[in-house]
Amino acid sequence: MRNGAIEQWDTAYNLYHTPRTRFVADFVGQGGVPARRRGGGRPDAHRAGHARRRRAGQRRGRRAGGRAAAPDDIVHDDASPWHAEVAAKAFRGAEFLYTLRLASGTHVMSVVPSHHNHALGERIGIRLAIDHVVAFPAEV
Repeated sequence: MRNGAIEQWDTAYNLYHTPRTRFVADFVGQGGVPARRRGGGRPDAHRAGHARRRRAGQRRGRRAGGRAAAPDDIVHDDASPWHAEVAAKAFRGAEFLYTLRLASGTHVMSVVPSHHNHALGERIGIRLAIDHVVAFPAEV
């Protein structure tokens, strides 16, 4: 609900995986990787812009924007050539919710099994494992 109007009425699963608006996505999500749509229509997590986990059908021919990846799409991978610095972490029992700082200074979040107990300031390998994308128009 926003400004007295229902944005989306659905199951928790559908609200998270198929949000109808950027407001719903931001309300139920936990952040993601900055991205923008390239010529092929796929999010490019290494470029500037704004995207987030979205359904491709919501693009409607406009420039995509918001966040491209949810915390479970950023995977800890020691073998990856891409690294991020652990800026903050929250212990959640079986997992940590890490806030990671990319080389660009952008912060992203990642859910990592709790046996990977990295120190603040430590650089860890990461990779994207995005299983679906939902795009909204970029905000100007």
